[in-house]
Amino acid sequence: MKKKEFSTTKLMALGAGAAALAASTYYFFGPAGKIHRQKAAGWMIKMKGEIVERLEEAGEVSEAAYHNIIDSVLASYVTAGKVAPAELQMFADTLKGQWKNILKSVATPKKKVAKKVSKK
Repeated sequence: MKKKEFSTTKLMALGAGAAALAASTYYFFGPAGKIHRQKAAGWMIKMKGEIVERLEEAGEVSEAAYHNIIDSVLASYVTAGKVAPAELQMFADTLKGQWKNILKSVATPKKKVAKKVSKK
């Protein structure tokens, strides 16, 4: 059986990933973790609220319009500079991926056909 060898770049990528995981774990679960989690949840909730407001103003929305609304709200948060752009983009991608779930929840329910009872 051939022995698997890792290249230096793969090992460095694995090390960087492990370091990032450790740093984020400390950031969110360390001594000041509760405060950091509240801040993270705060801007996410605020961003979702702004998106919902714009969706309500728009009325009927297509997938392209939904993505444009998310991108416009994202741009305002990027220019504010309070949240890392990579983190904002990841959150926006998650929201964009929810389009199919939104369609399912808003879809009109099928009408049930009432059975006619015949008299004998």
